Amino acid sequence: MNAAAAKTDWSSRRLHFVGIGGAGMSGLALVCAELGATVTGSDRADSSYMERLRAAGLDPAIGHDAANLPDGAEVVISTAIADDNPELAHAHERGATVLHRGELLAELCAEKRLIAVAGTHGKTTTTAMIAWALRAIGADPAFFLGGEAPGLGPDDSAVNAGWGEGEWVVAEADESDGSFQRLSPEVAVITNIEMDHHSHWGSLAELRVAFNEFVADARCAEFDADSPGPAKLSLAVPGQHNLLNARAALAAIELAGFEVDAAAAALSDFPGVRRRLELKGERDGARVYDDYAHHPTEVRAALSALRELGPERLIAVFQPHLYSRTKAFAEEFGAALALADEVAVLDVYAAREEPVGNLAGVSGLQVAHATAERIGGKPVWWLPDAATARRALVDRLAHNQELIGGGQVLVTIGAGDIFKLAESLVEDGGEG
Repeated sequence: MNAAAAKTDWSSRRLHFVGIGGAGMSGLALVCAELGATVTGSDRADSSYMERLRAAGLDPAIGHDAANLPDGAEVVISTAIADDNPELAHAHERGATVLHRGELLAELCAEKRLIAVAGTHGKTTTTAMIAWALRAIGADPAFFLGGEAPGLGPDDSAVNAGWGEGEWVVAEADESDGSFQRLSPEVAVITNIEMDHHSHWGSLAELRVAFNEFVADARCAEFDADSPGPAKLSLAVPGQHNLLNARAALAAIELAGFEVDAAAAALSDFPGVRRRLELKGERDGARVYDDYAHHPTEVRAALSALRELGPERLIAVFQPHLYSRTKAFAEEFGAALALADEVAVLDVYAAREEPVGNLAGVSGLQVAHATAERIGGKPVWWLPDAATARRALVDRLAHNQELIGGGQVLVTIGAGDIFKLAESLVEDGGEG
C-alpha cells in the first residue's frame, strides 16, 4: 500500500468501528489502518473477519461496552447498529462525530477513480472479478468487497479489501440501506434490480429511482450473456449467473480504458468468493457446498449451477434470512428450492429483526410448506435449528450413500450462520 497515494492525511484520523467484524466494516477498518488512521472497534462475537483484523495488528473488543469508545474518536456504524447500542449511545452523549459506513466508503473512494458495482444479485462476485482482472493486467486497484475473495491478499490469502497503488478503486455499492447513493462512480455497473430489502424500500419503482440517481453522472456498463469480450469465456466458477457476472466485469473494465481480452483471460483463473458456491469438503462421499443466496433468484441460480455438475442427488438445506424477506417471498423460495431432489428448511435467521407486529407468526415453516407443494412428492424436512438439522442430515447422507453410492451434492444456503452447519458436516468426513 502506498499511503502517499491518498489525497487525505488519514494519519490524523481516529476511527472507532461499532460492528467492526462485519464483511463491509472490517474491510473499511483494514484500509483506514493501512492509510495511517488509528483504528479501534468492537463486535458482539468473534469471526474470521476479526481474526484478519488481529493479523493486521488491530485489537478489536468482543462485546459492546461504552468503555470501548476511545476519547476523541469518530464513530463508524452500519445500519445494523441500533440506537441503544452502548457505544453509539455514549458517542451521542459525548457529541462525537458519527459516520455511517457508506459515508466513510465514499470518502475512501473519492481518493481514486471509482468503478462501483451495484445490483440486487451478483455484486460481490462481479466486484471481485473486476479487482482480480485489473490486478492480473497490472492496474493494481484498491477494492472493497462484501465478502472474502481468495487470491487478492498477501500470499494469495482471502481478503475483503485492499489499497493498491493504481489510480482506480473498485467498490461494491450496497443498495440495502440506500448508502450506495453516497458514491460518485466514474464507471457504474448495475447487475440487476429486484425487490429484496423490504424494510428500507417501499416499492420497486422507488428502488429504480434510486438506481437511476446512482448512475446519473457515470459511464454505465451495458452487457448481456453474449458480449462484450471474447465469444467464449472460460471460467473456473460454475453457473450461467457467473458468466453474466464476468460479462459485467469485462464491460466495466472496457469502459475504464483497459484491454478486455487480457482481462478475460485472467478471469479463467478467478477462484470465486467465499460463501458463493464454496466447496467446503465431503461427507459420506457427498460434496458439501455453501452459498450466501438469500433471495429466490439467487437460490434458483445456485441450484441451477450445481445441477451443471451432474449430481445424482442434490440436497438443499435452506435457512431463510430476515422475517420481512421470508414473509414477502415464502412462495417464491418454495418454487426455487423445488429444483433440488431433497430439501431441508431451518427457521429464520433473524439478524436485526423481531417477529412482532406485521411479522408476527412468520417462520421458516412457511417456506417448507411452499416447497412441499411444488417439489412433486420429493422429501422436504422442517428442521428448525442447526443441531436438529445436523443429526438428520448425517443420517440422510449415510442412507443415501448406501442407496445410490456416490454422486451426491449437499448445499447449505442462506445469509445467516448456516455455513457453520456445512463446516460441521465435513469436519469428520462421515464419522457421525
